[in-house]
Amino acid sequence: MLPRLREFPRHDLFAFLLLIATSLGAAFILIFPAVSNNSSQTLTAGQVAPQDFEAPAGIEYISTVRTEQARQAAQNNVSPIFTDPDPTIARRQLTNLIRTLQFIDGVRNDTNALPAEKRASLAALAEVPLSPTSVEALLNFSDVRWLSVQREAATVLERVLRNPVREEQLIAVEKGVPYLISYSLSEEQSGVVAELVIPFITSNSFYSEELTAAARVRASQNVEPITQRYLAGEMIIQRGKVLSEADVEALQKLGFIRSRNLTSEYLGIASLVATLTVFLGLYFHRRRPLYYNDSRSLALVALLFIAFLAAVRIVVPGRILLPYAFPLAGFSLLIATLFGPGSALILSVALSILAAYGFPNSLELTLYYLLTSLTGALALGKAQRFGAFFWAALVASLTGMAVISAYFLPGNELDPLGLLQLLGATLLMGLLSASVALMLQYLLAEFLGLTTALRLVEISRSDSPLLQFFLRNAPGTYQHSLMVSNLAEQAAEKLGMDTLLVRVGALYHDVGKAMNPSFFIENQLLNNLNPHDDVAPSEAAAAIIRHVTDGVVLGRKYRLPKRIQDFMLEHHGTLLTRYQYNKAVEAAGGDASQVDEEKFRYPGPRPHSRETALLMLADNTEARARSMRPTTEAELQEVVQKALEYCQRENQLADTRFTLKDLTLITESFVTTLTGLYHPRISYPAPAERKTA
Repeated sequence: MLPRLREFPRHDLFAFLLLIATSLGAAFILIFPAVSNNSSQTLTAGQVAPQDFEAPAGIEYISTVRTEQARQAAQNNVSPIFTDPDPTIARRQLTNLIRTLQFIDGVRNDTNALPAEKRASLAALAEVPLSPTSVEALLNFSDVRWLSVQREAATVLERVLRNPVREEQLIAVEKGVPYLISYSLSEEQSGVVAELVIPFITSNSFYSEELTAAARVRASQNVEPITQRYLAGEMIIQRGKVLSEADVEALQKLGFIRSRNLTSEYLGIASLVATLTVFLGLYFHRRRPLYYNDSRSLALVALLFIAFLAAVRIVVPGRILLPYAFPLAGFSLLIATLFGPGSALILSVALSILAAYGFPNSLELTLYYLLTSLTGALALGKAQRFGAFFWAALVASLTGMAVISAYFLPGNELDPLGLLQLLGATLLMGLLSASVALMLQYLLAEFLGLTTALRLVEISRSDSPLLQFFLRNAPGTYQHSLMVSNLAEQAAEKLGMDTLLVRVGALYHDVGKAMNPSFFIENQLLNNLNPHDDVAPSEAAAAIIRHVTDGVVLGRKYRLPKRIQDFMLEHHGTLLTRYQYNKAVEAAGGDASQVDEEKFRYPGPRPHSRETALLMLADNTEARARSMRPTTEAELQEVVQKALEYCQRENQLADTRFTLKDLTLITESFVTTLTGLYHPRISYPAPAERKTA
């Protein structure tokens, strides 16, 4: 295991570990409740709303809670149902009354009983507690009046029991008996009738649980399901409100509350992050973008990815407009500026998916983030002017508006104010994205020395401090750099490479010669002494080689991007200062073994990119052409071929991805450009001398 780990390239190991660390960071951001789950809070009825909740989109649903509440209210409004008056009860009580009346009649007509005995018999009636006054009246009534009392008592009891009499109504019914007695009877008779009737009044209508339940079911079934509607941007719940069950249901329908199964949630996040990790890992492994070889750039990409992801997961949840105003597209613009549109497109796919994961409208928001980021990065182009950023912002905003229109207009009630707010948020997103990308690319380019198109344009201006220093101190080398820049730029355009980077790198590749300009032939005047003749070949070689490291020193002093410093270091690769080496071999009597070859070799490294390799070929070609002065196209072709073959023979292009087709295109471009520089000129005759008179 350990030997295999040692065989694994150190930089690949660093990239792999960085990818794993970034993936774990992304998973933590998604899992961490305080950051990622504000949109999925565990809220219940009776709690206080911790924040304002607005509908992220228009929604219409059947409210189970509100419907159930309405049905419950309908059931509660159903009064208890009682049975109809039971006639058997009325007959039984009437029979009992008649039996009592017959007993009283028997007591009245008993000739053998003394009056006192009669009174005692009537007072002892168990069914009818008669008052002494009524007892005396019953004994003293004439037969006619007694007959009237009997008839009226039976009539009143029958009348009372024909109507429903419930248990709770007994007292009220008993109090109403005197009002049912005929006014034709005397007051004394009426009192006796009331005392006779009231004891036989009883309940004849009873509560029916079955009938009541059936009525309540019918009432509940008659309630139609209640439809709840919310418009996009409508306030659902204000902060501080005590949540009802209907509020909780609305939050669930809108995705603010989800029943959380932490195991399932974590597995889902892990699956998504693992998939995107494999996706990005395959991209970096297969494509190996230029910045892949720079650990600092890789770390910066990872840091920016995590920073934007954390920011969106903190700011967006629980908001209605902020998700559409958040400048996530600024990440793609920034990456496109720093490392090219290819990386911006790939990384934006992963970031957009993670940024919107788990939100109520995650599908729409994912497409919104993804399409605005992709179109913004593509519209940015080479990003060589400030206007390009705002053009990209406009394109991203228009794309976002189209996505909003596609997803929010169909199926939703038109809310002009809400739609206008969303479109305004989208426009703000574009402007913020461009501003964030501009600000960050400037800061990163300035303080970390990263390469951006705007930074390249800035340092390529003729009034830049280092170019001015270069022009004043080494004008010959400066002109040589201009010619090499022209050669390399034309070839880079044919190969589809970054022409601005190649041109600026070529302008500065020999800036180190400005530290010791007189030691280089292009800065020497004709017929002047050559300082190389006065020093040993190894010392001359050291002075020449030093212009590479001197250039890097100047580049760091003037805060040039590291990519431009790579042009300084790699444009000679590990080639020999051939002229000085040959002089040393000649001084050693032709015995090359007596000469330390490493003293005449540039420190390198060999070109690690197509751009620096192209500069090496252009520099070598221009130097040969300047020394050989070709006059025909065939001679130019030979010069270019020799320059390319020399670099190939010295194994300087081994770390680049030049194909035979690329080398053919480079040869054709160099020949075409050199033809314009070294074309034959017409020899004009000298002007004739004037004859004086």
